[in-house]
Amino acid sequence: MPKRSELEHKALQSIANSGEEGIPQSDLWRHMNATSREGSRIALKLENKGLIRRERELYEGRWTFRLFPNRKPVSINSIINCPCLSCAESIRCGAYGANSPNDCAQLTVWLVDLIQQRNSVQGDS
Repeated sequence: MPKRSELEHKALQSIANSGEEGIPQSDLWRHMNATSREGSRIALKLENKGLIRRERELYEGRWTFRLFPNRKPVSINSIINCPCLSCAESIRCGAYGANSPNDCAQLTVWLVDLIQQRNSVQGDS
């Protein structure tokens, strides 16, 4: 039988990969070949550590918890078009340097566009 920390890690990975829709706690334990008792303890432990959140729901006629990650997996897509990645001044850029992210017009335009895109997507939902 795997150690509890291994099961916690495996559970956290599965929950993180479930994304926005989360995963029912009962499905997770079946997928991991763990008992419901082990599963409940691991879910509580991950929740107490602030790594996941649990929401009670009726799933297939039974009460269970849907588990959601508190952190989303890192994706390069979030910075792929950032002007800093191809900026010729990046080696001289710094918080207190001659070139600063605080005063960069290209970075400001990119951030404003990003916020507008996010708001338009959320408005469509």
